[in-house]
Amino acid sequence: MTHVEQVERWRKARLDRLTAPDGWLTLIGLPWLDAGENRIGSAADNGIVVAGLPPHLGRVTLAADGQVHVALLVGSGGRIDGEDRDAAVLLDDSHARPTVVSVGDISFFLVRRGDLVGLRIKNVHAATREHFLGLDHFPIDLSWRIEADWLPAAPGQTLDMGTAIGTIERHPVAGVAVFERDGQRFELLPVIESPGDEAYFLVFADQTSGKETYGAARFLYTEPPRDGRVVLDFNKAYNPPCVFTAFATCPMAPPENRLAARVTAGEKNYRGNSH
Repeated sequence: MTHVEQVERWRKARLDRLTAPDGWLTLIGLPWLDAGENRIGSAADNGIVVAGLPPHLGRVTLAADGQVHVALLVGSGGRIDGEDRDAAVLLDDSHARPTVVSVGDISFFLVRRGDLVGLRIKNVHAATREHFLGLDHFPIDLSWRIEADWLPAAPGQTLDMGTAIGTIERHPVAGVAVFERDGQRFELLPVIESPGDEAYFLVFADQTSGKETYGAARFLYTEPPRDGRVVLDFNKAYNPPCVFTAFATCPMAPPENRLAARVTAGEKNYRGNSH
């Protein structure tokens, strides 16, 4: 398979994930829970009001020990993990399979971001999905498939990244990717998102950011290094979910990963971006 074919296949898979019935384009809300009981439904007297839900779906309770319980009203039509259950402890998105509560086309699950605990609410028929404008890219350029030198990270080294909601994410640094382009030397710090991950996660910005590309960051995954080298294929750089929805919690590029160069590869800014 040629490099162009490989990138085109990757782009199709990326588009399929983004536009899927449970993809990022379906987000319609991210309410943060108050301690204690949070009633949820479409009626105005709920603490969490979501159009399209039954007037009173039930309650989501944030307990003092941090556990979150959901209790659905009898006859509400709600399901928990696809089953006709009326109560459960909600597993958050740090689990491989968080607990999903659904009613028709609407679903939600629990997210934790620092001290914040909230509900990620999705609708299969969200306007952001039904009116999606497609993705734009720079032309595929083999010169942006860079084989960088891989240097070990300092023991215990971490990288702090601010997020779109004002929290700080701290991740272990996987190593240091070092490369040269146009006579300049660059360093980037991929991180380990979760223990056991094989691919490393890179959040970066460059001199196209805020112009041709999204201002806060672009994302890129790398395979584990081999023989002291790691491949950074910027043709597979892509936009964070925050480009498409106001209800995501994306990390932003830290100062360490801001390149003094124009990376004219990968996804351009989304035409429909209004935030």
